[in-house]
Amino acid sequence: MSSVMEHSAAAHHWVTEAADLAAKEQGAGNLLRVVLIVMVVGCVLVGWFLLRGYRQGQDENQGQGRSQAEERADRDG
Repeated sequence: MSSVMEHSAAAHHWVTEAADLAAKEQGAGNLLRVVLIVMVVGCVLVGWFLLRGYRQGQDENQGQGRSQAEERADRDG
């Protein structure tokens, strides 16, 4: 069990050292670029998901034959 912890500590040290080296050489440019790309892709996916659900709701209403406006007009007189 202790060998696993030693390996984990060594891996953690290596990752931390590599991150420090990359930060000194390149700054925050790559991190900012990744964050922006993930944010834009996330916004596109959320928009697609919401519009897809809205469109499916419209298709279901059209399949019934009468629109809500027609039903409302008949009910109101």
